[in-house]
Amino acid sequence: MNNEKLSQFPVPELNDLPKDIRERILAVQKKAGFVPNIFLALAHREHEFRAFFAYHDALMEKDEGLSKAEREMIVVATSGLNQCLYCVVAHGAILRIRAKNPLLSDQLATNYRKADISQRQRHMLDYAIKVSRDAELVNEEDHRHLINQGFSIDEIWDIGAIAALFALSNRVANMAAIRPNDEFHGMGRNL
Repeated sequence: MNNEKLSQFPVPELNDLPKDIRERILAVQKKAGFVPNIFLALAHREHEFRAFFAYHDALMEKDEGLSKAEREMIVVATSGLNQCLYCVVAHGAILRIRAKNPLLSDQLATNYRKADISQRQRHMLDYAIKVSRDAELVNEEDHRHLINQGFSIDEIWDIGAIAALFALSNRVANMAAIRPNDEFHGMGRNL
C-alpha cells in the first residue's frame, strides 16, 4: 500500500523516524510479518505516538484482571459501534487469535448483544459501550452492577479506560482515514 492511501495526513518514511520509534515499529514488523498502518500513520507526530502507545500497552498488555481476549472484545465491540474500520479489522484479527475463535470478532463488531459470549462478558461490553458513547451517564449504579457480576474495581477501570482510549483511537483513525492493512483480514480465520 502506498503512503498516499494509508492516511490523509503525512506518513513519514521509516528510516526518517527517531531511533526509539523506528525500533518499536521494526519489532512489531518482526512479530506480525508486516507494519500495521496505524504505527506509520501516527509516527508523524512523535510525542503523540509515544504517549498513545504507552497508554495502549499499559491497558492492553496486562496479565492480571481481564484476559487479553476480553480486552480485545471491548475494542472490537466499541469500534464497531463507532464505525472505525481500522480498529474493527485490526483488533478483530487480534481477537480471533487471542480468543482462538474465527467468528467472535465479526459477531462483536456487528452486534455484541447477539454474540456467542458469556453473560458476564455481555455486562462488560454494556458498560464499555456506555463509556464509549454516553460517558456522562455512567454512575455508581453501573459500578455496583459490575461488582455484583464479579468484576473488581481495577477491572471496571480497565473496561472504561479501554473503551475511552479506543473512542479516541476510533476518532483519530476515522479523521485521518487510516486504512487497515490487507494482511489483517485473513488473520485467525482458520483456527
